[in-house]
Amino acid sequence: MQLDIDITGKSFVSAAGKPHQVLADISFSLATGEVGVVVGPSGCGKSTMLRILAGLDPSYQGRIARPAGARLAMVFQEPRLLPWRSVEDNVRLAAPNADDARLATLFSVLELNAHRDHYPGELSLGLARRVALARAFAVEPDFLILDEPLASLDDALAARLREEIATLVGSRPMITLLVTHSLDDAVRLGDKLILLSARPARLLHTLPIAVPRAPRDEQAIAAIRADIVRLNLANSSGPMDPDGQRQ
Repeated sequence: MQLDIDITGKSFVSAAGKPHQVLADISFSLATGEVGVVVGPSGCGKSTMLRILAGLDPSYQGRIARPAGARLAMVFQEPRLLPWRSVEDNVRLAAPNADDARLATLFSVLELNAHRDHYPGELSLGLARRVALARAFAVEPDFLILDEPLASLDDALAARLREEIATLVGSRPMITLLVTHSLDDAVRLGDKLILLSARPARLLHTLPIAVPRAPRDEQAIAAIRADIVRLNLANSSGPMDPDGQRQ
């Protein structure tokens, strides 16, 4: 299976009647087993692009070729859990046919066993993010979209959750697309980096990572980060610094 993306334009009209262009000239492909990571400055249009890819926004110019019959799962920036349902019920509602063994594995990997009967209001942001991930993986997707799943977490928690995401992504063949503003997350989780400009987002560079994810050590990660920073990807907003931000 393969996902082919060719977005030539996306714009909207503000309440004042002024047109605003959000996306322009973004084209790349992802195959089953690949983790694509979209990196770009805040507000450039990354989440808008994800909504288009998920089929939630048909108003754009271009073409998206999704795998026929592919099961889609999406983890939004906010966990979006039903507050009147328990952790386990939130997951089972999304995947009513998931067997007990599959859910047990998910809850174990995501450290949720002690929270299966808890309600969203009793959870920290990190735990709520884990429940959202469990809900997505429970449907056994063919195409998984992750919209900044590590945002607003402290470094230690983000690192632990990043490892859990890596474990789950490696557990089944699927197309994965992750959005982040962190180069560190990108080079640790991705197979292909999609670097976007400031708004309106344009594709600056597509960078395959030759070193496989599993044996990617700190030395390899540092080398990949340095390569990205050295690339002359500057547009009118300036070059990218080591944290993935525009200077």
